[in-house]
Amino acid sequence: YDEDIEDKNTLMEIYKSMQLSRLFEVACTKQYMAGKIKGFMHLDNGQESIPAFMKIALQRTDKKYSYYREHCHALASGVDPRKIMAELCMKDGGTSRGAGGSMHIYDKPTRFQ
Repeated sequence: YDEDIEDKNTLMEIYKSMQLSRLFEVACTKQYMAGKIKGFMHLDNGQESIPAFMKIALQRTDKKYSYYREHCHALASGVDPRKIMAELCMKDGGTSRGAGGSMHIYDKPTRFQ
């Protein structure tokens, strides 16, 4: 238990991160069902709290390593949602220029791998 989490601003930051994660995963599902995301799609639905709490525990300068369900972890690390979605859709504007897909998001500025 961390007394700092009682701060309303921190709680709101956690909530907003969880909300962004859920909405992003819903958008991923829609894109996948529309055939715009190819290959595997491992969603993080129901696990939004993990990256949200990770976000308040880590510093921007920390290196972040995730696992195959990494979309929400990338979001919480500060990776641009448009770049993540572009990566999932195999677009040149993605974090790995579309080569990594759903399981290989890489963003040097946020130190996310």
